[in-house]
Amino acid sequence: MAVQKPAKPTVAERAKAAASAKKVIARNKKAYHEYSVEDTFEAGIVLTGTEVKALRAGRASLSDGWVEIDGGEAWLQGVNIPEYAQGTWTNHAPKRKRKLLLHTVEIAKLWQRTREKGLTVIPLELYFVNGRAKVEIALARGKAEWDKRETLRRKQDDREAQRAMREANKR
Repeated sequence: MAVQKPAKPTVAERAKAAASAKKVIARNKKAYHEYSVEDTFEAGIVLTGTEVKALRAGRASLSDGWVEIDGGEAWLQGVNIPEYAQGTWTNHAPKRKRKLLLHTVEIAKLWQRTREKGLTVIPLELYFVNGRAKVEIALARGKAEWDKRETLRRKQDDREAQRAMREANKR
């Protein structure tokens, strides 16, 4: 019995896969250092035309961002999407607050959990999926200074152990 090879994807199938792939625009690299992440959510984001064009150019900063729950709606604040270079008088304000698109149950859960001491909602990643801008937000607890040092020490120990294992395997 002959084993058939899987069919090679057609040009249309490759284009569809490329269009539906996740294209990351910005990551909040400091988030995992500053906070311990407890739960993550994917949210849509309401943007204007020039904001979308600026994001497609790969320009955004999530480092100072946070999410605020107000009146049953989630708002992304402090995120910097610079003005679009070819924009005219229709350009957007770079640090305006932007509405997040979440289910009512998710918003209620976030609101209830942020009432606890030390919990906040922060953006982790901004990306496009199927042509739509999405933001990954996380329910996070701030780390103390000693906890940050401990995490760095643990990472360094893991790197040294990996390095030692590679050296031992070479011999």
